[in-house]
Amino acid sequence: MKILIASSYHHAWNSVRPEAEMFIEMVKQGHEVTIATQGDAEYVTRFRDSGVKVIDCYPKGKICFTTILALHRELKEGDYDICYAFNSKTIPNAAFACIGTKAKMVTYRGTTGGLYRHDPSAYLTHLHPRVDGIVCVSEAVRQDVITRTWKKPEQVKTIYKGHKLDWYLVPPTKREEFGLDNEHIIGICAAHVRPSKGISILAQATHYIDNPNFHLLLIGSGYEPHLEEIKNSPMAERIHVVGHRKDVPSIMAMADFQIQPSISGEGLPRTIIEAMANGTTSVVTTTGGSPELVADGETGYIVPTGDAKALAGAMNALINERDKIEAFSLAAKHKLDNEFNAKQTVMKHLEFFELLQQNKK
Repeated sequence: MKILIASSYHHAWNSVRPEAEMFIEMVKQGHEVTIATQGDAEYVTRFRDSGVKVIDCYPKGKICFTTILALHRELKEGDYDICYAFNSKTIPNAAFACIGTKAKMVTYRGTTGGLYRHDPSAYLTHLHPRVDGIVCVSEAVRQDVITRTWKKPEQVKTIYKGHKLDWYLVPPTKREEFGLDNEHIIGICAAHVRPSKGISILAQATHYIDNPNFHLLLIGSGYEPHLEEIKNSPMAERIHVVGHRKDVPSIMAMADFQIQPSISGEGLPRTIIEAMANGTTSVVTTTGGSPELVADGETGYIVPTGDAKALAGAMNALINERDKIEAFSLAAKHKLDNEFNAKQTVMKHLEFFELLQQNKK
């Protein structure tokens, strides 16, 4: 197959790696892959060294005529089978570029909510009439998309982003950096905070934590609206607002478990994946794709969304049983390696592309 990808690779290496390595693997399997992206992106060198053709072509806006013309010319002259676009800028431009070509247009959807039939802008992205198929990061996202588009169920496919354990393995941050040692039990919540992240629920949950050796690390930006709630917690002196860090995987590896208290909007949270890769168990809520990553009572705990007491109960179950932390963490690592690996991701994408090619317009 000939496949044209339109995506951004200006993000941190670890965040784009699962997507980028998928296309490198496709080339290894004999497919021709071209990637239209920013020419100065860090991953460009690796793409080219791996036999991926790279075009310095990234849209300046949702409708960029220069990009549309360049992509259309490439699709037409290259006789591509698939055009696959990933974000709110590349999808509209790629969709218009596909008009008048044989390429099947595929989009990527990574979150629940925010897609509405009554919203005119949605017809520039996933509801664009030229779109043939939609890849969803989780089954929760797929079920949401099916209710918001007119696609047949087989045109909307859940394909987990694939991972390799060695992409994430890092030495743990030293506990002494936070004034802690091996006697302490450490929970971590890593988020770029917005209302959907459920930090207020986590703050309420700390009122029910019953172990004085437990410390909570809050990593990321945007905690300012919750500082008063944190101050009012009975364990306020053991809640550490750390702020933005570039070594989140290392801190995750240091922690005993991580907490994802989100109340809406999650696709398939990368923080849970990073935790699993480093053998760190999780407590998550039922929102979005988090329950697809965690096996309740086996690799971690799943609690009802918005239930502070249930969240605290799951945290206490881990805090008070360190053997359970160890067993869950090991099981989480195995689950990631077995069910969310890179080979399966490539295989399922190729199968989906072939299915779309069989469907006549």
